[in-house]
Amino acid sequence: MRTTLRPRKAVATATATVLALALAACGSGSDGSGGPEGAGSLAGETVTVAAVWTGPEQENFTKVLKEFEKRTGAKTVFVPAQDPIVNFLGTKIAGGSPPDVAMLPQVGAIQQAVAEKWLKPVGPDAKAQLAANYSRGWQELGAVDGTQYGVYFKAANKSLVWYNSAVFDNAGAAEPKTWKEFLGTAETISASGVAPVSVGGADGWTLTDWFENVYLSQAGPARYDQLAKHSIPWTDPSVTAALTTLGELFGKPSLLAGGADGSLQTEYPTSVTQTFTGGDQPKGAMVFEGDFAAVNIAQTGAEIGKDAKVFPFPAVGGGAAPVVTAGDAAVALKDSKGAQALLAFLASPDAAKIWAAEGGFLSPNKNLDPAAYPNDVQREIARALIGAGDDFRFDMSDQMPQSFGGTPGKGEWKALQDFLKDPKDITGTQARLEADAAKAYRAGAKG
Repeated sequence: MRTTLRPRKAVATATATVLALALAACGSGSDGSGGPEGAGSLAGETVTVAAVWTGPEQENFTKVLKEFEKRTGAKTVFVPAQDPIVNFLGTKIAGGSPPDVAMLPQVGAIQQAVAEKWLKPVGPDAKAQLAANYSRGWQELGAVDGTQYGVYFKAANKSLVWYNSAVFDNAGAAEPKTWKEFLGTAETISASGVAPVSVGGADGWTLTDWFENVYLSQAGPARYDQLAKHSIPWTDPSVTAALTTLGELFGKPSLLAGGADGSLQTEYPTSVTQTFTGGDQPKGAMVFEGDFAAVNIAQTGAEIGKDAKVFPFPAVGGGAAPVVTAGDAAVALKDSKGAQALLAFLASPDAAKIWAAEGGFLSPNKNLDPAAYPNDVQREIARALIGAGDDFRFDMSDQMPQSFGGTPGKGEWKALQDFLKDPKDITGTQARLEADAAKAYRAGAKG
């Protein structure tokens, strides 16, 4: 089974000796493993941590916090946050009760929180961990104007297509490498009696991921960066081309599980689980999303690598196969010893190892041993992310003002949901995207 995400860019040679030295250099724990120094050093301190994670994600993150407690003597309290988390934090700060640490899922959220003067810079221990364990690109994503505020703990590779292997086998379908082949594979599966593609269109963020992968591959990294900054408008011909390409899939209801209307009523978790339930007659044969889909796949009882397989998002229009990433960064809202110690721990391989073992997790920490992941599929996804070095692009919508790129029922989420419903209206979609983006960026500039 092919799980390589794309040809890997050459990176500096890292022998076992070099890795061992790097780990030794970054270790600040008493055992040299990168944990907080001194058992009981934070006894009596309580560290509150806000995040939007629920269910298995919250449970797995809590295991990380429990290890932090064990090493430091501190008490941690998980604070369930609502999305968008920036609004949640604003309410907490206005009420005089901000958490010590928050997990922010957008680059734009970090920038907004810094502009509001909510965040405290990362301390020297966390900086040392970042320097030893993270590529320059991942460090810069957590920095604003040269000052480090964020520690990216959880990453995502959002350029994957998961598929039901029994359906592929029955249809005689093969893993596609290009967009043209992808559409051909979809037609082959449709002819076998199964809807080819499951789309979680009720959650607008999944549609932004579809667009970003097509756009990055077709328009290229330079244009991607320009559109992310709104230095070119959404009416640009490159956007027209990407929407036209996406319309080749969205415009054929027979290729979508439930058609466009059904897709718009399907939430992301269901888009995954319905692909791997029903044996060889599921509601959909393929579902596009990140490595974190493994959590939902596990809920169906399907075995990853056997029943559920994966291939890279196909290359579009002669471009390279895309690698779009996302992630959650830990930031400190209080300049307390406990908050800074937790940031340092989250930047260590030891913290990443705990969640990696549970699955549904990808770390940008280059010194995390791939053996920590529970199966070969996730190990290969992790190796490809680390092997890419700085040659990746972060989720575009997560770089934008939250009002445009990260709010349900508004901005890009709503415009692409409308496009899924009527993919022929490319001009109208672009006009709405540009109007909403211009408004959001103007508001951001004033702020």
